[in-house]
Amino acid sequence: MTAALRFDPIRLPAECEQLRKEVRAFLAEEIAAGTFDPNKPNREDTDAPEFSRRVGAKGWLGMTWPKKYGGQERSFLERYVVTEEMRVANAPTRRFFVADRQSGPVLLKYAPEHIKMDILPRICRGELCFAIGMSEPNSGSDLFAAKTRATKTDGGYLINGSKIWTSSAHIADYMIAIFRTSLPTKENRRHGLTQFLVKMKQPGIEVNPIGQITGQSEFNEVVFTDYFVPDDHVLGEIDGAWKQATSELAYERSGPERFLETYYVLTELVRAVGDKPDTRSAEGIGRLVAQLHTMRRMSVSVAGMLQAGKEPVVEASIVKDIGTVWEQQLPHRVRDLAAFVEETASNRETLEKQLEFALRTAPKLTIQGGTTEVLRGIIARGLGLR
Repeated sequence: MTAALRFDPIRLPAECEQLRKEVRAFLAEEIAAGTFDPNKPNREDTDAPEFSRRVGAKGWLGMTWPKKYGGQERSFLERYVVTEEMRVANAPTRRFFVADRQSGPVLLKYAPEHIKMDILPRICRGELCFAIGMSEPNSGSDLFAAKTRATKTDGGYLINGSKIWTSSAHIADYMIAIFRTSLPTKENRRHGLTQFLVKMKQPGIEVNPIGQITGQSEFNEVVFTDYFVPDDHVLGEIDGAWKQATSELAYERSGPERFLETYYVLTELVRAVGDKPDTRSAEGIGRLVAQLHTMRRMSVSVAGMLQAGKEPVVEASIVKDIGTVWEQQLPHRVRDLAAFVEETASNRETLEKQLEFALRTAPKLTIQGGTTEVLRGIIARGLGLR
């Protein structure tokens, strides 16, 4: 069955523009106070708990969630604006971002009421950090090849196995993970996976940092040895997590963070060439800005669909595919254009430092959150091509 793809031409309403002004003013105050430097690429292993709490105090975490859980019942379009401004400013969002973007919505949909009442308000206050446990050694982005077992025992499950490339596991309070509770069937290799809420920093969990070429250690291997998860931490349907994970990806793959991760090199290039760029620079920057505008319109459209209660999984996959390829290539394109920037440009040194970091971090961008190949498989299936 072929899905009908559409990107509605949604415009941000007036309340979004007012909110944008408020977020910019807040970030300007944080920058002035020395919380972070907007001219330095945001190291993703940076942990800023006090900043997270101040963002929560503004009501900008869990914005779309019910007020009974600490949310604000605001729109996905308003949340889009907050995310966009945080990313453009290189704000240190690592501690709260995953919890706000996807873990909270999963708990809202599948967790028992007492879990929601306990955890969701703390996410909204910026007090909790979440990690996602999907990838495993030797299985890459093939989620359905997961082997880490959850074996039923009295009152819960014992977990044995490991997850890898687990961003922020070293600082996370909780992880939402998928473990194997049954073997797959010949008819359905997706069968047998169950989603769990895992409390970190407990006996039976070992977190091993994985160093990166950038000098960061945001990724981790997480090893489970007879780790106990109580029954009330099972999320949703036993053996049916693949359906839940698919739904979750619409939240994870469509936001502005999927094309703004190296955006800082573009703005720095614009500063370097000044208000009178030569023809080559003007054409190159114009082309990049046009591409950026197109991706932004697509991403806003998906936010509008989420606001309408839809699950635009295929459209979200298209945004991530196009966006991550673009942000991966952006540092190379900027480096080519920067070759003709005057040596006397006042920000030349800053641009070169940003490019050095961006070029090192770029290779991971088309891998994290689902590889380009996996995304294109989802898109092909949505178009009825496989």
